[in-house]
Amino acid sequence: MRKGAMTVEQWIKYGFDKGWCGPPVCEIHDSLPTSIFEDTEFEEGFDPCIHIIRLYEDEDMKQAVEANHSPSNWRASNMGWEQ
Repeated sequence: MRKGAMTVEQWIKYGFDKGWCGPPVCEIHDSLPTSIFEDTEFEEGFDPCIHIIRLYEDEDMKQAVEANHSPSNWRASNMGWEQ
């Protein structure tokens, strides 16, 4: 790591401290982090969009997820991000 660079954990904590994001949670075990308003909206037939950023453990995990989840590829492509 280059001098002065943040680790992923430090970067997430920085965002948490600034109020930009919550802590990492597991959607499978902890459920999707939503507000009561979003839950009610969904239950009433509306379609709230909740953006999620997947954290990868390593390059192998990145490759495996992106091979299995096409939206991860086309969303990055639509934003002009290189993969």
